[in-house]
Amino acid sequence: MIKELICKNRSYRRFYEDVNVDVQTLKSLVDLARLSPSARNLQPLKYIISVNREINEKIFATLAWAGYLKEWQGPVEGERPAAYIVVVADKNITQGKTEHDEGIISQSILLGAVEKGLGGCIIVSVKRQELAEILSLPLQYEIVLVIALGKPKEKVVITDVKDDDIKYFRDENAVHHVPKRTLDDIIIDVK
Repeated sequence: MIKELICKNRSYRRFYEDVNVDVQTLKSLVDLARLSPSARNLQPLKYIISVNREINEKIFATLAWAGYLKEWQGPVEGERPAAYIVVVADKNITQGKTEHDEGIISQSILLGAVEKGLGGCIIVSVKRQELAEILSLPLQYEIVLVIALGKPKEKVVITDVKDDDIKYFRDENAVHHVPKRTLDDIIIDVK
């Protein structure tokens, strides 16, 4: 079951924008993050959730999408996320060092989203200052990343890496391919 969820948990970048995600669903996903491990159990991360279309448009404008797809500027209107979770570090708890908590909580949130028939994308390329101003974020908080969420509108498949090329790509049918190294390629046999 966990392997199936992990395989379905891809970086989805196109959504059915008109399929709403309710606030309670976002709160349940944040609760998964809350229950996840935290380095030294500091729990320095906090969350801003948005399902508001106007706020979502402003958040969207601060994000960069799919670095390997140079010609693509991100999802078009109608294919944008229906919801966002903005992950921030509380500088009163930590001085901007979140260890690896953001990776742990992101995986928890996205696995929970997949279980609910949703998909998402972790976005680290964010105009942080601009987004902080949009959200009227107190100085105590520093934006770490944004998780875009919604009902996926694209098919994403895992393929084997060929010629050491790990760049994801879209084929002629707009299927998004994510090359992964084989299990034999990543296990080091020592004697």
